[in-house]
Amino acid sequence: MAPKKYFNFNDNRPWAQHLQIVVQVGLTMVGCIVFCLFVGRFLDGWLGTKGIFTILFILFGIVGGAVVVYRQIMEVTEPDSPKEKDEHRDSRG
Repeated sequence: MAPKKYFNFNDNRPWAQHLQIVVQVGLTMVGCIVFCLFVGRFLDGWLGTKGIFTILFILFGIVGGAVVVYRQIMEVTEPDSPKEKDEHRDSRG
């Protein structure tokens, strides 16, 4: 007897794809901010400053993460480029 499937991806495909995009956007933002936080803390410790680089790099992380998230969202939501449409049409014959 085959094991029971708890999640059928084919039946829930649109829902799962939307969840994937949301998780990807969230992890991208958090990753950028945390990475920049550690860089700022390192520079503050190395140079002996009191939080200047931490604050500055957190702001850089927020802006950089927002730019990357914006690009990811535009990549998902924009229609196919004309070049991709031509390649897709040629591959079907």
